[in-house]
Amino acid sequence: MMRVGVLLVVVSVLGGCKSVAPAKPLSELNAQQLHGHAVFQAKCGMCHYDRETGSLHGPALLGMYRKTELPSGAAATDERVSATILHGRGMMPAMGNAMDPQDLDDLMAYLHTL
Repeated sequence: MMRVGVLLVVVSVLGGCKSVAPAKPLSELNAQQLHGHAVFQAKCGMCHYDRETGSLHGPALLGMYRKTELPSGAAATDERVSATILHGRGMMPAMGNAMDPQDLDDLMAYLHTL
């Protein structure tokens, strides 16, 4: 009986642990993705982690495209992510006036490597 209880605790603990696969190494990024990383560092990195879990001021973005939903509950699609970046949502400010279309494209390419 004691073994069953211990087994249930172990299964519960392990079942609750959800590890996120690591991001693509920076050394393997193409030129567009590397520029997107630079854009992320300049415009997003003060509020979001990109290559680790946990929240900073906003949610971590590691693995966001490997999930069906964003932390907001919206679909994890390019359309939703770019709309959030450009127009803001909740506490996130709109970045539309601070980012040119090429920077946005490169940032989106980088986010897909996370």
